[in-house]
Amino acid sequence: MQFTSYLSKRYALLLGFSGWFLLFSLILRIVFLIWQLNDVELSVFTLAKILGIGLFYDIGVLSFLFVICTFYILLIPQKWMGSKLDKFIIYSGFGLTLLIFVFTFFAEITFWEEFKCRFNFVAVDYLIYTFEVVQNIHESYPLYVLIPSMLLITGVIFYYFLTKQLFSQTFTAKISFKNRVLPFAVALIITCCYTLFVTNSNAEWSTNRYNNEISKAGIYSFFAELRNNKLDFKTFYTSISDEEAFRIIRNNLQEENARFITNDYSIKRKISDSLDGNAKPNVVFILIESMSGSFMTEFGNQEEITPFLDSIARESIFFKNLYATGNRTVRGMEAVTLSIPPTPGQSIVKRPNNANLYTISNVFKSKNYQCNFFYGGDGYFDNMNAFYGGNGFDIYDRGRGSILSDAIKTTRHNIDDDEVTFENAWGICDEDIYNKMIKVADEYHQKNKPFLNFIMTTSNHRPYTYPKNKIDIPSGTGRNGAVKYSDYALQQMFAKAKNKPWFKNTIFVFVADHCASSAGKDEIDVKNYQIPAIIYGQNTIQPQKVTKLCSQIDVFPTLFGQLHWNYTSNFFGTNVFDKNYKERALIGTYLKLAHKTNANVCILSNQKKNANYKWNSSSNHLLLIPMNKSKQKETIAWYQTADYLYLNNKLK
Repeated sequence: MQFTSYLSKRYALLLGFSGWFLLFSLILRIVFLIWQLNDVELSVFTLAKILGIGLFYDIGVLSFLFVICTFYILLIPQKWMGSKLDKFIIYSGFGLTLLIFVFTFFAEITFWEEFKCRFNFVAVDYLIYTFEVVQNIHESYPLYVLIPSMLLITGVIFYYFLTKQLFSQTFTAKISFKNRVLPFAVALIITCCYTLFVTNSNAEWSTNRYNNEISKAGIYSFFAELRNNKLDFKTFYTSISDEEAFRIIRNNLQEENARFITNDYSIKRKISDSLDGNAKPNVVFILIESMSGSFMTEFGNQEEITPFLDSIARESIFFKNLYATGNRTVRGMEAVTLSIPPTPGQSIVKRPNNANLYTISNVFKSKNYQCNFFYGGDGYFDNMNAFYGGNGFDIYDRGRGSILSDAIKTTRHNIDDDEVTFENAWGICDEDIYNKMIKVADEYHQKNKPFLNFIMTTSNHRPYTYPKNKIDIPSGTGRNGAVKYSDYALQQMFAKAKNKPWFKNTIFVFVADHCASSAGKDEIDVKNYQIPAIIYGQNTIQPQKVTKLCSQIDVFPTLFGQLHWNYTSNFFGTNVFDKNYKERALIGTYLKLAHKTNANVCILSNQKKNANYKWNSSSNHLLLIPMNKSKQKETIAWYQTADYLYLNNKLK
């Protein structure tokens, strides 16, 4: 009885905090359920399972806190219990921990608003790029309300614990060292069990993605993603022999005029064209932030927020059935620059050993092109400068003090203040970055040097702000305004370019990096990966609408085919107009890897779990069907070979 009494008093504050955390976690879970009421699959059984699994993960979060707190209680000498030092540590530690947890609950709500999921790898990235994130939060949310609210809630809870005498119980209780060992040992064992055996994906018990996400705990999800920054394919996914994987892929990449250079585990090949094109038009490639296909009238939107893209699509090669490889900008960059499927974990753009790879710049430089990369923010963000600078592109960005590695031999140019008319958290407005691009294009035209200008836009991003009086939707009011301004800026750029002597010998390529949202009920929301892709060339491109199923990775190989270039390819993408082209799309969500062929979608998940679906394009619903072993092997082959080539330095 004496042990129980002393234990309960010395640990009273910790137990009280745990009760508060579990209560608030339950409330937050119910808020998310109500938020997505039309999307979750709800019954008495599923509700019990969501709340039960949620409680299990919440206890996992608390177990880590218990280890820290019981370790402190274990170490402090009994004579120091209740001393000024003890009180200082406990008061300050409790207050800081409480504030962090309250902040986390607020952060989860704002994160859910944008991504419709618990913390994931995006949240991990946000810790690295603090300037952009802090500025974005400042410009997107009323901090003058949020910060006082967090402090007020923290203060109220702190005061409640004071009035309940939990602090005084903790300070007055004495407990021997022997009786402190057991709580610490139990907490440590439980924490080790969670660390070693409980993954975040264990919470994915339902075919409904929202049910799974609500079952998770935000803090647990965050640290799980921190650990999963890089995933070895063969460890976490179903695999086949490398020999079989490369045999399948080489068969998929066997274009009419392609010849593989070696017979080993490689996809490097020579692409020959009977016309042997000598044309060297300039190329302006614009990767448009979050431009979902659903925003365009061509895809059925009736709000007329993309008049320029809709009009230029009719004068271009317009891909109506093209899919993004992922749901982040770095995935889009990886897809168009390396022409590679999304490897599990982080994009190659952000991974080590990503310099001197074989990219589109190698093809252009073999034709004596100048390659430039433009970004309106600081290219340190998402490792853009290191990736593009390390792969042959000169950099034009809004540098804020970050520097390129000495190993990068290309040149970085700063966008100066006098070249900026509007700037928000993510960078200068699209009009400003296009003006800079046109200025650089003029310089290389004067040098008689063909150029590839690769532009990454920023305006179609929260906080959705842009220059005033440009369009009929006020700045900062929402996504539609940002989309319409992005389209307006494209139209202004195009009008200015038309007056340039280099225009008639320039091809313009417009592609989205990803959709505005990829969240949905199914484990992969197929419709939310469909993006527009447009290739325009006044004198070189014959307008046509492409309805073949294809991917971001096919954009540049198709362009090279239109130019009739002979070149070396180490790309997974192929020319969609080649008679041997095989229709497919490759889609990834960081942990889930999908292969789409018409209505069939095969999905690989970590923990070596796979599923096969029939996709209903009208309802955007995935219906589980029996696994097709041939399709499963083909899906595995795309991702396994991409992972193999990267890990074995064969993307060079």
